[in-house]
Amino acid sequence: MKTTLPFVLGLTLLCSDSFGQGTCDSALPISPGIYTVPALTGEAPTLFCVGGGTPAAGAWYQYTPIQDTTVNLTTDVLGYPNVDTRFHVYSGVCDALVCVSGDDDSGPNYSSIATFNVSGGVTYTIAFDSYWTASGFTFQLTELDQPGPPTGMVSFTPTPIPGMSGIMGFVDMNNDGRDDAIAPGQNLFNIAYQQVAPGFTMTTYPTTPADNTASWSFAIGDWDSNGYRDLLYGGGSGATFMKANGDGTAYTEISFPQYIFCQRTNFVDVNNDGHLDAFSCHDVDANVAFINDGNGNLVFTQGGYGTTCGNYGSIWTDYDNDGLVDLFIAKCGCDPVDLLMHNNDNGSFLNVAPALGLADSHQSWSSAWGDFDNDGDMDVLIGASSSGYHKLMRNNGDGTFTNVTAGSGMDTFGGQSIEWTTHDFNNDGWLDILGGGAMHYNNGNMTFSHDATAPANHAIGDMNNDGFLDIGTSATYYRNNGNGNNWIRINPQGITANRDAIGARVEVTSDLGTQIRDIRSGDGFRYMSFIGAHFGLGSDETVQQVVVKWPDGTQDVIENPAINTVHGLIQGVSTGVAVQTEVGLTIAPNPVSDVLMISGVPQNTSAQVIDATGKLVLQERTQGGRLHVGALPAGVYQLILTDQEGVHHARFTKQ
Repeated sequence: MKTTLPFVLGLTLLCSDSFGQGTCDSALPISPGIYTVPALTGEAPTLFCVGGGTPAAGAWYQYTPIQDTTVNLTTDVLGYPNVDTRFHVYSGVCDALVCVSGDDDSGPNYSSIATFNVSGGVTYTIAFDSYWTASGFTFQLTELDQPGPPTGMVSFTPTPIPGMSGIMGFVDMNNDGRDDAIAPGQNLFNIAYQQVAPGFTMTTYPTTPADNTASWSFAIGDWDSNGYRDLLYGGGSGATFMKANGDGTAYTEISFPQYIFCQRTNFVDVNNDGHLDAFSCHDVDANVAFINDGNGNLVFTQGGYGTTCGNYGSIWTDYDNDGLVDLFIAKCGCDPVDLLMHNNDNGSFLNVAPALGLADSHQSWSSAWGDFDNDGDMDVLIGASSSGYHKLMRNNGDGTFTNVTAGSGMDTFGGQSIEWTTHDFNNDGWLDILGGGAMHYNNGNMTFSHDATAPANHAIGDMNNDGFLDIGTSATYYRNNGNGNNWIRINPQGITANRDAIGARVEVTSDLGTQIRDIRSGDGFRYMSFIGAHFGLGSDETVQQVVVKWPDGTQDVIENPAINTVHGLIQGVSTGVAVQTEVGLTIAPNPVSDVLMISGVPQNTSAQVIDATGKLVLQERTQGGRLHVGALPAGVYQLILTDQEGVHHARFTKQ
């Protein structure tokens, strides 16, 4: 019996054959198309390209491509039910077969997917076996166009950071706008502070012995909003916080007694109350949040963020553009079905991964979320740690996703790793992907070309302040040698939102169009990258607009900011200097030529000065109530003072 199938997925040949033939010698010739197979009754294969065992039956096909190409073979076919399948792909003659590819359970609901390269004129034999089930199923063979070699590649040079080892983070730790290197330990941690001139100054911070070291992951965030960032160590037995004091000179350990096999840790405002919380994946139990009560306490909270084991790579991002940060967890091990926890805006989260095609048993420890096609929403690459394939999902803009792995270049890339992240490394305005032992350069059309000479994934930051993102190692960093492309970086600071602005969405518009970034603490699996929003601009020489959408729903717009520089933007005060001096706060003289005398706050207070364009132009501590502003050009400025009581504002004129 022969059945004609409806047109599906734009294939030029769509057919269904009665039966895959019973032996290798009688394999049915096929070409690209969709085929149905009844219950398996033929001879079982004995050469297994995946798995093993003793299946009772099989079905056999032959495929001969006209030219060299890439082929996708899958039993996950749109409009047809999935069946637990396994297949093997061979070259050679039937009495001397050689494995080329195969798959078992990589697709949804135990269906099978494999992408492999073939040579024109060579015959390939495909065998399905009944190891899991002898039920009938549908399969599809598609020939794919693959992206060519990468363009716009950048090179990297190993650059030492003297005295450092065990680096796990690249984050600005002293509020000077430059990323520093952080190496957490048990009795101390080291920070290599980046200097204005090339180089670093290392400082050691002794601590009480940490109950849990950062053996599995490391996160950074200013959870008490005192102006100095705190550390979170994720260990195999629990979580330890190192909390900075009011001037960043010492740290206090806070450890929780509850057992957590910490995997990825993050800082994030889980309940959007303006106070930064923390989160940890739990490998063997329900995930855990540490809710900030706003009074200097973190409250252990378990459940509601994924209740089973196998939680490895958490990342917080607003996937549906509703202004609320959602949670995706790449899973592995005992329960490998990924989670996408939608933020319900009432303190609860709902797993929507099954409805969106994200809840399969793809084995991964992390995922890379970013707007790969610059259309204003977050796409995702779920990179394999041990599965046979990677999964590239395009956001349709309506809260749904389309699997676009086939033909993207990620379908034929075989490298695997536990670390997958996305940043624009060549500053061309398109987010690249780092993972699996290669850099995957974005071609601007949801395809990626690979550079296997790039450094492995680690902490990411700009370690020489040249506007190009560098890649860490344990004791050094790989300096990005850059190119002629332009860039801009936005470091937002919250006032009513959490101080680190984690969960904010930043948009930059230039002639290239509009790019978006989410402010995050913790991507990939283990390391901690810079806190901020970095944008490549390609050859664009101006930025028309920057928009910061804060987690609390407010929004700031900055027109025509300078490029090739870092902008520190403070919530509500970075679009001008309209805020008046607070009652009880006195600054004199005003206008000022050299030194401002400040009263009404402690004499040694964190101070920031913002110019009329919204740029942070001075950041230091007052000394004895004095702030030197003589180096500033004449103009009107906003003064931001932060102490234990909160944030204070004043306006002054420099003459």
